[in-house]
Amino acid sequence: MIPPYDWWRTTFFLIPAISVYTIVLGTVSLVSTLFDRTGDFGHRCARTWARLILKTTGVRPHVSGLELLDDRRSYVLASNHQSIYDIPILLASLPLQLRIVAKASLGRFPFLGWHLQRTGHLLVDRRNPGAGIVIKMRRLVSEAHSLIVFPEGTRSADGTVGRFKKGPFLVAIDAQLPVVPVSVSGSRHVMRKGRLMVRPGDVRLIVHPPIPTAGVTRRQAAEYAEQVRAIVRSGVDEPPVQRTEAELPAL
Repeated sequence: MIPPYDWWRTTFFLIPAISVYTIVLGTVSLVSTLFDRTGDFGHRCARTWARLILKTTGVRPHVSGLELLDDRRSYVLASNHQSIYDIPILLASLPLQLRIVAKASLGRFPFLGWHLQRTGHLLVDRRNPGAGIVIKMRRLVSEAHSLIVFPEGTRSADGTVGRFKKGPFLVAIDAQLPVVPVSVSGSRHVMRKGRLMVRPGDVRLIVHPPIPTAGVTRRQAAEYAEQVRAIVRSGVDEPPVQRTEAELPAL
């Protein structure tokens, strides 16, 4: 069976182009850390990288709610996760100095991992996260940086927003940072989980009002996580629930 056009486009055009963007901008970012230890210039490189990827791929983000953010303060932005394209979409769309929480293994990737290590992103060993995360969070606050987290822990295969783990919210509570729910809808159609094929498309991104953590205790973290999840779900076009015949109402 002959693969579809989008597979050929992804394999022979998009992957080589994105590799070039990553090498060139990753190198510029790494060099910049010799003079800028905050990683702020490196983040500008990351935003350029993200915009080039979206432009080359044909992904068009439609963003609302940016007026709710203050670029002079720090937030934890909690987003649902549909696609690996979510990170470029968020980096390109949000006018904040952003840092992400990533698996420690990503730090070993040439250029991309080196950029993450050198520009202040949080690389976490999920087997032993440790208390150092809170210390790093407090440093981000002092430098007016914001953190992107995906509380589901993995990408959704069908667009349904999964249960939010309370770990990221414990960090926000400990650091006394407001949490901003962010809804990403449509990115799963750009690149489906488990498939090496990218399609152009429109993506909707909704920034909801920040939710303060002042007065929230660690014991309330799970309840707080569910509150954030409900807000995120309100802006996501989830697939309809499939009900069995036994669940259908009698006529």
